[in-house]
Amino acid sequence: MALDFAAGCIGGAAGVLVGHPFDTVKVRLQVQNVDKPLYRGTFHCFQSIIRQESMFGLYKGIGSPMLGLTFINAIVFGVQGNAMRKLGRDTPLNQFLAGASAGAIQCVICCPMELAKTRMQLQGTGEKKSKRKVYKNSVDCLVRIYNKEGIRGINRGMVTTLVRETPGFGVYFLTYDTLTRSLGCEPEDPYMIPKLLFAGGMSGIASWLSTYPVDVIKSRLQADGVGGVNQYSGIMDCVRQSVKKEGWRVFTRGLTSTLLRAFPVNATTFATVTLFLIYMREGEECSIQNSEPQSVQLQPLQPQAQSTSMQAIVQQ
Repeated sequence: MALDFAAGCIGGAAGVLVGHPFDTVKVRLQVQNVDKPLYRGTFHCFQSIIRQESMFGLYKGIGSPMLGLTFINAIVFGVQGNAMRKLGRDTPLNQFLAGASAGAIQCVICCPMELAKTRMQLQGTGEKKSKRKVYKNSVDCLVRIYNKEGIRGINRGMVTTLVRETPGFGVYFLTYDTLTRSLGCEPEDPYMIPKLLFAGGMSGIASWLSTYPVDVIKSRLQADGVGGVNQYSGIMDCVRQSVKKEGWRVFTRGLTSTLLRAFPVNATTFATVTLFLIYMREGEECSIQNSEPQSVQLQPLQPQAQSTSMQAIVQQ
C-alpha cells in the first residue's frame, strides 16, 4: 500500500503542473457573470488572462492543488489499490466500487483545497498586478474563511464534491481498467507507454463527462460570497437560478477547457503511477530472488488476475 501512496504523490504532482492553466480557465468560465461576460469562450479566456494578467495569471491558486493533489492522489491510488485487494476479484464492478470508495474518502481534503484554489483563481481577475489582495496564498485563504465562517465555511461545496467524486472516480478506474485490457497493455509491450497515456487520458475524459454538471454547481457555490455578496442559499437554489438565467447550457460552461486539461493530466498521472509501480515491484522481486534464491518462490498470479489489465499487474 505504501507504494500506491508514493506512486499517487508522484503522479499527482506531474498532473498539476500539466493541467492547472486549463483549470483556471474552466473556473473563470463557470462562474463569470452571464450579463457582463468577460470571456467569449475557452481560447478567448486564455488570451485574455495572458494579456491582462501575464502567464502567471494562468497559475493562480496552484499552491493549493500542488500541495493538496499530491496527498489526494496518494489517498486515491492507495485506497483504490487496497480496496481491490480486499475485494479479491478483479472485475469491472469491483474496479468501479474501489474507485468510488477512493473518490468518497478523498473529499475531506479535496473540498477545502478546491475552495482555496477557486478563490485564488478569481482573485485579481483582469489585473496584471492586483491592487488589493484579499488572500496572500491558499493557506491564508482557508484561515480567513475559517475565522469568518468556521468549519462549515471551509467545507463549502462538500455535498456537491461528494456527489461528483464518488461516481466520477468509479468511472475513472473502470474506464482505465477496460481500456488497458482492450489495448493489451503488458510490461514487455514496446508500445506500452503510448497505450497507458491513451488509456489514462480517455479515463479522465470519461470521468469528467459523467459528472461535469455537478462540477459547475460546485464551482459556483464555492465562488459565492467573493466580494461579500451571496447569491445562493443552497444547491437547489443555485441550480434553479443558473438554469433560469442561462438555460441548460449552463451545465457545459468550461467543458472544452476541462476536456483539454483532462487528457494530458490524467494521461500523465496514470502512466506515471503505473510505470512507477511496475518498476518498484520488479525491483522488489529481483531483490527477493537475489537474497534468498533457494527458499523463496514468487507466488503465481491468481486466476482472476491473469489478464491484460494493468490494474491487475500493478496491484499484485
